[in-house]
Amino acid sequence: MTEHNNTSPVLDVHDLHIEFDTRHGALKAIDGISLQIAPGEILGVVGESGAGKSLTGTAITGLLESPGRISGGEIRLEGQRIDNLSQDELRRLRGRRIGAIFQDPLTSLNPLYTVGRQLIETIRTHLPMNRAQARQRAIELLAEVGLPAPETRIDQYPHQFSGGMRQRVVIALALCADPKLVIADEPTTALDVSVQAQIITVLKRLCREHGTAVMLVTHDMGVIAEAADRVAVMYAGRLVEVGPVADVIKHAKHPYTQGLMNSIPTILHDVERLEQIEGSMPRLTAIPEGCAFNPRCPHAFERCRVERPDLIAVDEGAAACWLVEEGATPPPQARATADTLVDHHD
Repeated sequence: MTEHNNTSPVLDVHDLHIEFDTRHGALKAIDGISLQIAPGEILGVVGESGAGKSLTGTAITGLLESPGRISGGEIRLEGQRIDNLSQDELRRLRGRRIGAIFQDPLTSLNPLYTVGRQLIETIRTHLPMNRAQARQRAIELLAEVGLPAPETRIDQYPHQFSGGMRQRVVIALALCADPKLVIADEPTTALDVSVQAQIITVLKRLCREHGTAVMLVTHDMGVIAEAADRVAVMYAGRLVEVGPVADVIKHAKHPYTQGLMNSIPTILHDVERLEQIEGSMPRLTAIPEGCAFNPRCPHAFERCRVERPDLIAVDEGAAACWLVEEGATPPPQARATADTLVDHHD
């Protein structure tokens, strides 16, 4: 993977807070997220449902709807603050400088129009091209994302494509105007394993060739291991661990990350039953005191129940866990899985 440490970030999210106004008061859904993504880098954002990862992506793209609102912090794209833009300004931004790939490609594709019409209209909305030029660019994009016979496929409708092919079309749509940032929200979840691998390969290649920054949102640590350069682990609206993928997989510092690692199946280790994290993500109305993970954590002690940890720098990453100060290490089961994933990642 390419090193990006000395490059100015494409995306810089600083101390982001998101709240939902209710008749009982404001509910805090995102509580102080800070992250950066460099050109050509894939940042994987992982966590269970309800962690806040998709909500963070929604806020970045300017699609957060009432009663949700950004209540604090800043979002900057190539140095420009974008969280305070008007809706008209955000609409011009989306597609041109920020692309989006969603879990179900049918939500992004109009079944009544050919894929070519949809690509051409998107291209002409953002770039100064006539129809012939836009059609040629659309064909080139379909070829670039690995769609066979793009000259023929461009005149077909979404229902004539398989799920994996539709997702390739959505990636082409996201890249129409050569955006600097792509938010990919569960882009492989609805696909089988072999097609998942193909889509991940396409994303990695496009990042490398275009220098596009990608925020890859997923609940699947296996996808993170395969696709991402760095990983940000979220729990209950906060970051609990960040760092290079290989380091986090091999030496997970936070017990929640360790739990995610232990739940990954692998054909190289025969176990009758995968370990699981007891309990579930807390509701916004019932975030525990101290570390939000403490009721589910097998290593929690008194400080965890009364004092909330911020991210503590360790090695090349950071973890929001008091155990970091005591040199906690992953249990053997996590290491067995980690060795497999790190070898695959490398």
